[in-house]
Amino acid sequence: MASGEAKPLTRREARALQEAQQKEAKRRGAKPAAQEPEATGPQPEIEPVPAAPGAAVDSQQAKERAKAAFTAEDRSPVPPEELKVEGPAEHPPVSETKDLAETGEPDAARAAVPTELLVGAPAEPKKSRAGRNLPAAIGVGLVMLGLVLAGLFLFEPLLVGLIVVLAGVGSWEVARATTHAKTSVPLVPLFLASAMLPVSAIWGGLEAVGFTYMICLVIALLVRLTEGLKGAAASVMSSVFIISWVPLLLSFALLILEEPNGQWLIATILLLAVSNDTFGYIVGVLFGKHPMAPKISPKKSWEGFAGSMLGSMAVGALAMHFWLDMPWWTGVILAFFTTIAATTGDFSESMIKRELGIKDMSNLLPGHGGIMDRLDSVVFVVPLGYLISHLLTWSVSLQ
Repeated sequence: MASGEAKPLTRREARALQEAQQKEAKRRGAKPAAQEPEATGPQPEIEPVPAAPGAAVDSQQAKERAKAAFTAEDRSPVPPEELKVEGPAEHPPVSETKDLAETGEPDAARAAVPTELLVGAPAEPKKSRAGRNLPAAIGVGLVMLGLVLAGLFLFEPLLVGLIVVLAGVGSWEVARATTHAKTSVPLVPLFLASAMLPVSAIWGGLEAVGFTYMICLVIALLVRLTEGLKGAAASVMSSVFIISWVPLLLSFALLILEEPNGQWLIATILLLAVSNDTFGYIVGVLFGKHPMAPKISPKKSWEGFAGSMLGSMAVGALAMHFWLDMPWWTGVILAFFTTIAATTGDFSESMIKRELGIKDMSNLLPGHGGIMDRLDSVVFVVPLGYLISHLLTWSVSLQ
């Protein structure tokens, strides 16, 4: 020792040492020592005298005080010179964050470590405010758009085959997602419906689609009954929902294709769906502050919806005037209804995914998620566009 005699403990250090001894006694199962009564009168707090510059530090006492204080507070020891005992912590700090597997974010213990200490830690890729990988999303979107345009204007069977594939993969994604609700859906009826409904639309029109739809529902019922009655009701209802949501609604695209100027009308409807997403994304990222349905899709705002509506109306007016030789106001009306349908489709899929506890239907498309994550608005826009276009054509012919 430097001075040959021990320095007196302050009241805070004595209290920390006493609670540390009690905690150690409880841990070993021994009865803690009786607490000595404190003096009734005010006790002046004795502050430790700082060591003079260059003087040797009483290392033994400093280590004991640091150990007692930080054992009581459940903290890692720090150098004695930086020790500031403010009283024992009643509970250790607990991380209230979820783990990495659930949220994709580091836990509180890792977040508490300074970034400069994480030597060699890979930097996390930056994401956009909408949560997408924009380069991958744009690349995949351009490839899909190129295939659709090639099927529309160059080789019609390519479009038919593309719709069959999209309907089959989309049906598989939704059936796979229902397993999170402990519901098993037979895949064979879904794949049959994905092939039969588009083909019937191109060969027989709307009547053939209705007849084929009823056949697909009967097949789904019979196939499920052969697997037993346990869980049959939920399985059959899921099959009916999937067939109605994916292959049936996509088949209306081929019904539009058989109409006069059907290629340009499909291109206009798809352009309106893309405009809805594009303008809604841009305006929502820049100005979105008021969510439309925070419990279903917190990232969709009223400002983004207004951007989708105005942008789609402008695009629709130009497309109907220059592509289809129709009055500009028909494009505004068509855009109004398709924007509502696209937003409804987005909310519908978001509601289903939240109910099932999943983020994406699958990870087949980089930057997008699954097929249904991109077709959620299209499957609602196409049949409504088919109906509104017929009504607009009829109203224009009356004039």
